[in-house]
Amino acid sequence: MGRVVVAGALLCGLLLCPAFSAETPKPVETIPVSQIHAGMRGVAYTVFEGVKPEAMDVEVLGILKNANGPKGDVILVRLHGAKAEYTGVVAGMSGSPVYLDGKLAGALAFRIGEFSKEPIAGVTPIEEMLEINALDRSPMADPGPVKAAVIGPTRTSGPGIASSPTSDFANYLRPIEAPLVFNGFSQDAIQRFAPQFAAAGIVPVMGAGSVSDAKQPEPLEPGSAVSAVLVRGDMDIAATCTVTYMDATHLLACGHPLLQFGAVDIPMTKANVIATLASPLNAFKIVNATELVGAFVQDRHTGIMGEFGKTPDMIPVTLNIRGGSSSKQFHYEVLNNARLSPVAMMTTVFNALHGMNEYGEEITYRMDGHISVDGYPDVSLQNLFSATDGGQPAAVMAALSVGDRFSRIFDNPYSTPKIGGVQLDFDVVNDRRWARLESARTDITEARPGDEIKIEALLRPYRGDGMMVQIPIHIPTSTSKGPLRILVSDGDALDRVRHGAPLFGRKLDLASTIALLNKQHASNRVYVSLLEADPEAMVADKVMPTLPLSIMNVMDGMRGTQDMVVLGESSVNEAATAPLDYVVSGAQVLTINIK
Repeated sequence: MGRVVVAGALLCGLLLCPAFSAETPKPVETIPVSQIHAGMRGVAYTVFEGVKPEAMDVEVLGILKNANGPKGDVILVRLHGAKAEYTGVVAGMSGSPVYLDGKLAGALAFRIGEFSKEPIAGVTPIEEMLEINALDRSPMADPGPVKAAVIGPTRTSGPGIASSPTSDFANYLRPIEAPLVFNGFSQDAIQRFAPQFAAAGIVPVMGAGSVSDAKQPEPLEPGSAVSAVLVRGDMDIAATCTVTYMDATHLLACGHPLLQFGAVDIPMTKANVIATLASPLNAFKIVNATELVGAFVQDRHTGIMGEFGKTPDMIPVTLNIRGGSSSKQFHYEVLNNARLSPVAMMTTVFNALHGMNEYGEEITYRMDGHISVDGYPDVSLQNLFSATDGGQPAAVMAALSVGDRFSRIFDNPYSTPKIGGVQLDFDVVNDRRWARLESARTDITEARPGDEIKIEALLRPYRGDGMMVQIPIHIPTSTSKGPLRILVSDGDALDRVRHGAPLFGRKLDLASTIALLNKQHASNRVYVSLLEADPEAMVADKVMPTLPLSIMNVMDGMRGTQDMVVLGESSVNEAATAPLDYVVSGAQVLTINIK
């Protein structure tokens, strides 16, 4: 069977050049499923080692109707040839183009069963892959009507790992994995954040490849390995599959989704297959992602589509760690995606801190940094982190704090944030700088509006002697007569009391979200807040305290709106200590009477 190669085209050596320097290639002839039948023979192409696709003989066994969702047919084939029969269907092979009668039939995309003795695979028809094009402005072919996509299991699980390890059903036809390889990450970092990646449809794989900017002069062609890069730089995360179809400006690959995120913007690189590991359970390709050639722009049910020459919108990160025996600086980029950017940031921050010799349970981190968001004020990243009783290690809490801010920035229904970059500086303190708020008191039981009172708080440092701090606070002249609650607490407790779950669950516009994030209280202060019994309303990030009952009755109908939250108490004033060299934990409530 003759091999079909798209005419055309060497990729430009430069990153941002037009896709190809040669003339536009001629259209590839395709064969519809209706003309495919059992017994047909053809050829498929994939890379077993290096960059050159190699041929595998293909025998059609039949058509599985509706096997890939409603009206989603799968062509069942058996692979022949020494290498294919030795390795079987391996992770990273998905997308390998299959030609029948010299026409493109589709892409290898599914494996059959576990511990298979024969290399039997499922093929996604090319006509269904070409439908992806209708979702993009730049046409590759005449795709015809678009079918509704059916969400399937993760396609970026590890080699040989079931797509859903906790499934209570047998899955004999499942997508060939495109292993999402984590390079430069510790095992602890991956284990700690695996549940967050799993929630996004990813099962991480450690250290079976890398990402670099190395030039790869060989042009991409159908059958070449191609990688999608989520993180690149001093730490790498990348998934690899195979090119199915190309023209002068686009390519199609995989034959199944990576994550089925829809429209995406993920760096697309060439790839060099170091080796193909044969194993009944863990057969996969070991791959180095190399030269950047564009960006993947669609991640759909029947494949992914890349655009040549497109510059992916990545988030640059600079992370400095100072203290101990040496200082380290990390430079890397993270994909710009609402679901994956927060978890990628958490994992990379923890991984950098965990990789220091000074890492341990008795460590405190002083964080200073910011997230730049185009057109808005920077999001402040200033805090102190230390392990508390029964709590997470300080490095985990620092990583979670950064990830939380990313999640909140992305989680708004009004605008898409454009994050310009992240700057993070950590100072390592070789001590567990944590103190419990043990008690609080004041010498008075009554006061008048306009008085200044003094609150004393006893802090008990970890394995240290108690220390007393004093916080003066002014009682506003507008304070109502009667009981006045005084909350003495750490910053996190104050945020929970003042804001609570309704506030943090609201969907605010980006400006209000950033303003609210920048008002969050630090962990290394003792706060005193005066709370009156009158209700308080928060509209977006603005506070309306001590509302009269008549006003509350008018505004009561707005409670259901996302922009308004009504709290049972009003904060009439707030004071705090100067920054302490301890992470404070705890809360106390005092009550005095206002005459």
